[in-house]
Amino acid sequence: MVLSLSCVARAQELYVGANYHPHDSKAADWNRDIPLMKAAGFKVVRMGHLAWDSYEPADGRFEFAWFDQVMDLMEQAGIKVILDVAVRPAPIWLHQKCPSISITDSSGNRLYPNHRYMEDVGDPAYQTHALRFAEALVRRYANHPALLAFGIDNEPGDGPISYSETVRNRFVSWLQRKYPSVDALNQAWASQRWSRRIGRFDEVGLPLSGSISGPPERVLDFRRFVSDEVTQFLSRLIETVNVNAPGALTTSNMWYYSPLKYFDYSGLAYAGRLARGGCGLYPGNSLVENGGLKNALFGMARIQFENTTPFWCTEFTTMTAVPKSIRRSAYASLLFGNQLICGWTWQSMWAGEEQYLEGMVDWDGVPNRKYDEYKQIAAEFQKIERYGFPYKVQAEVALAFSFPSQIVSAAYPELHDDQLQNSFGLFFDRNIDTRVVEISRSDLHYKLLIVPGVAVMDATTATKIRDFVNQGGTVIMTAGSALVDADCQVFATTLPGRLSDVFGIRLAGFEEPAVLNEIAREPLSGRKIRVVCADRSAVLETARFDVIQAKGAEILGRIASLDQDYPIVTSHRYGKGRAIYVGLPVRSEVLQPILEQLIDELSIKKGPATPANVIARKIDARHILYLNLGKEPRVVELPGKSRSILWDKDYADRFTIGPFEPEFVEIR
Repeated sequence: MVLSLSCVARAQELYVGANYHPHDSKAADWNRDIPLMKAAGFKVVRMGHLAWDSYEPADGRFEFAWFDQVMDLMEQAGIKVILDVAVRPAPIWLHQKCPSISITDSSGNRLYPNHRYMEDVGDPAYQTHALRFAEALVRRYANHPALLAFGIDNEPGDGPISYSETVRNRFVSWLQRKYPSVDALNQAWASQRWSRRIGRFDEVGLPLSGSISGPPERVLDFRRFVSDEVTQFLSRLIETVNVNAPGALTTSNMWYYSPLKYFDYSGLAYAGRLARGGCGLYPGNSLVENGGLKNALFGMARIQFENTTPFWCTEFTTMTAVPKSIRRSAYASLLFGNQLICGWTWQSMWAGEEQYLEGMVDWDGVPNRKYDEYKQIAAEFQKIERYGFPYKVQAEVALAFSFPSQIVSAAYPELHDDQLQNSFGLFFDRNIDTRVVEISRSDLHYKLLIVPGVAVMDATTATKIRDFVNQGGTVIMTAGSALVDADCQVFATTLPGRLSDVFGIRLAGFEEPAVLNEIAREPLSGRKIRVVCADRSAVLETARFDVIQAKGAEILGRIASLDQDYPIVTSHRYGKGRAIYVGLPVRSEVLQPILEQLIDELSIKKGPATPANVIARKIDARHILYLNLGKEPRVVELPGKSRSILWDKDYADRFTIGPFEPEFVEIR
């Protein structure tokens, strides 16, 4: 029973700490810094980040004695360690020993590794050395009492893609495994177009040469190949940790959606390969602008997918953040299931690429105001942590993510990711939980499914959407969806591909307001249109809109400003459910009134009622966390008696929450 209670307490613990770089300093600094961390109430540090050659300064020569001291000092201070297995960037000595690991640009130039993340992670020589280093590090510290978790790489989606001859050879092998014959490859790639037929697999080139990209079918296959190599390597790295440190927690700063090397993390996420999903939460430095905060919280959601384990923000902003903004962001992260904030960084940087990045202590080691703010966060989190944290997301709304659609939508006026994020924003201010899902991997146990610009509609995804609606679900699909098949070829059948009967429409193509406004009935210009939907009229902007022909669907909304009325929102009954199509990218002006009706009709679980600019979640049956994102005090109506755990105050029926302040109340 004692063990059981201990496990429960640990599960409800909230962690506050810092990223610490002892390889930048010396023992005297460690002895100064660690007591300051303890005095701040820090429970965790993240170390080892980007420091491979500090542990292996030469090929096969490992030096751990210096770091043993740091780990022991952390243990003595009662501070737990997230130890990054820093397999990137690779040491210079490895680039010299194995030149094939270096990045080759699209014009064929091998690049010197001046910056971080300048290695080809699919290269066999790189993987051999990286996994050897990982095994040595993990074995060394697997049983250290200070260890909390191992970090798996860092920002694995960042860094340039390599276009070397060795990459091309691996791509050819990947294609041979995917396609049974050259004829099948030619069909998938539409190689008859522009006389680009492939006669033998070894004639395949990489679909980028200088500034000239290849056809979209080839680009998508190449990006799938790159994604597969990244996920395969991460799987091997996680397995190395699991074998050499059985039972150890794993986490990461899993920035898979970096625009440089965006890869498909969903497979690893759904397999639960990381014990704790993690990211760097960087909401910007402003206190009054909330766009950056929403973007950062969306980053958490798109890494977590449908996992129910706690989330860890392994990096958290410091820099020149306005006073109170770090604390505000920390509380906001709790509302979305976070358990840990680890400030980036402890020490203001002296040298290197981030030499002017400011931390919690200044260059001379003196704590600054950000240290005080993190200290306040640690003290307040300790007050509330036992009351149901970390929060468990309870979503009845799913937002569909699609890696191939993000790659394909690079050719569209609006990226799939942007539509997905705008969908997240529709529910943010309503205090309604959502989940980012990969449809082909999800059980879709939701009441409402948003499909925001999912361009690539493979057979599995289409079948799941069809079954979801047929069995009583409601789906909203937006422009840019179901345009191409899994090979990235536009459907030669009625659009939206594979789903036109479900939505009861035919898409005849698209139009552009910027030119149609030349003959419009109303004096709007550029991309502006006026949409009438659900008895509301709104002017908005869009680069394109779909030309919709109703084939059984009811028309709910139309564009009323152009040369004629264009149906723009339709609803169709299919089986027991409903399929709503919006011929625009996600726009709140159109979707908000639709959602108002659907939330009530579908009895979607709502969060606590709050005034404008206040977000909240019911952490458990008796405890509610509020956060005022605005610069004005807000009165929160909460009928009955309650008590503030943060401020030790009693309330009756209502209370006032100050600007940018949290409140955590217990219902009596």
